[in-house]
Amino acid sequence: MKNRMKEILHNMQKYNSTDMAFQTFGLDSSVLYDALIVAPGWKPTKLLDDKAFKVTVLTAHSYISGYLVERDDLKIAWIQISSSASNLIDHLAICAELKFKKLIFIGAVGALKEGIEIGDLYTPSYSVSGVFANTYLKDKLSDFVLFEKVYPQMSFVDNVIALADDCGIKLKKAAVFCTDSIALEYSHLDKIKSFDTDLIEMETSSFYLMADLLEIPAIALLVVSDNSAVSNPLIGRNEELNLKYNNGRKKLIPELIFNICKQL
Repeated sequence: MKNRMKEILHNMQKYNSTDMAFQTFGLDSSVLYDALIVAPGWKPTKLLDDKAFKVTVLTAHSYISGYLVERDDLKIAWIQISSSASNLIDHLAICAELKFKKLIFIGAVGALKEGIEIGDLYTPSYSVSGVFANTYLKDKLSDFVLFEKVYPQMSFVDNVIALADDCGIKLKKAAVFCTDSIALEYSHLDKIKSFDTDLIEMETSSFYLMADLLEIPAIALLVVSDNSAVSNPLIGRNEELNLKYNNGRKKLIPELIFNICKQL
């Protein structure tokens, strides 16, 4: 953990509890988890159809929840949070109290270009930060840099892509734009598309900045949910597109999570 993350955690604990991860998510700071899963909106109780996974609900609040996911000898901490960069930063900062070997983000992503299919899996080659929340990670709020590029630790990303290929799962790299608003992104598509990114979602720039502060190997796994370039909607998908989307998030991602935790 970098000194900046230690400072952030210390300042939170100074005004709150020193056991925030347990009180918020029911997760035990004495346990070394094989991975921490961060999932905006996605609960393992609805995502994991494979009976090989055992899911224990630890906490369930109005818009967040915590789980222990087990398979074979693996113990995986899972936090379901709300969408947005600020929600991810807040709740992942709380989880800095925990011990985990890997950090995995899973979520939906919209496509901005033709040729990207619903249900396909992607991971960011970099994320363009169109969100303000990231400035709170800096030493001063005046250090804000809009539209900065955030890069993952590519050696770990490449290892995951190779592992996915070995498992018969196609995981591709693509550039991502991070937005503060889903509803308003459509009113700014011309500007957003000027960055020549392939995908759009809300959290991955913040996720990789937090992973860097935590100094934990990290990967974002994204399932394409919609494509504005070919009028495949986020709200109102037909049955065929829903089947493709659910194959990506309910079959491919869980199997990839298991193999990442087991083999890397």
